[in-house]
Amino acid sequence: MRPENQSSVSQFLLLGLPIPPGQQGMFFTLFLGMYLTTVLGNLLIILLIRLDSRLHTPMYFFLSHLAFSDISLSSVTVPKMLRNMQTQHQSISYMGCISQLYFFIYFAGLDNFLLAVMAYDRYVAICHPLYYTTIMREGLCALLVAGSWIVACVHSLIHTLLLVQLSFCADNTITHFFCDLAALLKLSCSDISLNELVIFTEGGMISFSCFGVILGSYIRIGTIIMRVPSTKRLYKAFSTCGSHLSVVSLYYGTAVGVYFSSSSCGSKDIIASVMYTVVTPMLNPFIYSLRNRDIKQASEMCVNRVKFFKQQSLNPPVAVRSTVR
Repeated sequence: MRPENQSSVSQFLLLGLPIPPGQQGMFFTLFLGMYLTTVLGNLLIILLIRLDSRLHTPMYFFLSHLAFSDISLSSVTVPKMLRNMQTQHQSISYMGCISQLYFFIYFAGLDNFLLAVMAYDRYVAICHPLYYTTIMREGLCALLVAGSWIVACVHSLIHTLLLVQLSFCADNTITHFFCDLAALLKLSCSDISLNELVIFTEGGMISFSCFGVILGSYIRIGTIIMRVPSTKRLYKAFSTCGSHLSVVSLYYGTAVGVYFSSSSCGSKDIIASVMYTVVTPMLNPFIYSLRNRDIKQASEMCVNRVKFFKQQSLNPPVAVRSTVR
């Protein structure tokens, strides 16, 4: 199919966030700070996991991929939003919009899969501790992560290919700060029944499958703990699963907010999307840093190494000459 048969528009207009003109500078600074915190915080998590051999375990292997996915998810939407706020140039090309949509669905789906994989890892660690290293071997961990990346790619490709078959006529104004699938479907002058069917079937199946794995893992963990309840076991389970539970609650809470408010595609939908694409990726490093003793120890060790090398560079050792009589 030729491009002119797919769409009659060459670009879209992103209305962005509903911010009064006099407050654009303040919100630009706020979102820039949040984006830099997201990138630097998640990069720090990846760096610590790479440098500290004690963090070379399945849980932190999955966490490093989640941190990279969070950086990518924010980078898909936030830089364009900041550029629009600064330059007031709100247009985005047709291909740029389709590319943004593809990568947004890709990394949002990847987050979903990785959270399910991490929940299974916590289930094995608590319910089968003696067989943990046997079950969660290196090959299986690599397979789970590779499968997450591949399935997320196929999931995103399906929705993107279905979208490019639609026609977009006179109205090219997107009432959002990025190319959201729901907003684009509303602009189409073609029949979108197939797109909606795939969203509810394929998208719903993937979402509920991942959520089912997470829910089933924690139900099983709770059942095992409550068989022989003790303060020590409860503390161990909370210290092991607390960070992941917090991230899951934040992720699915904001995702539910997006889908429940997307029917109006108004300010509520935009606020929920900001929470999902900006706030959640920014908070994940803080959740894992504040609640995780291993990450804290790795951070302290990294800081001590930097101080040591800095002190060595400022005070180089003096060679002592020995005199022979």
